[in-house]
Amino acid sequence: MVKENTELITWNNKLSCGIKMIDDQHKKLIILVNEMFKHVTGNEIQEKDYFNRVIHETVNYIKVHFSAEEKIMLITRFEGFAEHKKEHEKFIISVIENTRDYEAGKRYTLSSFTRFLKDWILSHIAMMDKQYFEYLKRIASLKEDGKMSISMNDMPNV
Repeated sequence: MVKENTELITWNNKLSCGIKMIDDQHKKLIILVNEMFKHVTGNEIQEKDYFNRVIHETVNYIKVHFSAEEKIMLITRFEGFAEHKKEHEKFIISVIENTRDYEAGKRYTLSSFTRFLKDWILSHIAMMDKQYFEYLKRIASLKEDGKMSISMNDMPNV
């Protein structure tokens, strides 16, 4: 039985970076975590079956998202790129290790796994991602319609 109207994470404008593609990807990550959380039923067999069906899609989507962020950071010459990329890599390794533990029946339940994802996503957006959001805002030009734009003229010289 799936829980209805249960959200572990609610999107709000504090999570927004102002880049539609990244905001949309963050929203999708939140949807994936909330969907996982809705399947926390206490029935281990049902939870594990659901987890096995969605975890690979979730990990692949996280990798796509990280790749998009990293490309933006490289293109805009964000100085914190190496540290940010390292955090992404540590997270992927952690998710893979936690997935293996969950599948082996160690430590994690679906509930604790989704809470781990929630905590990491929220803290990563709030701390790590905000650094490059602020950087992009500093180097961006405002177009006539008030939207941000980044062109080669905005890029810092290296």
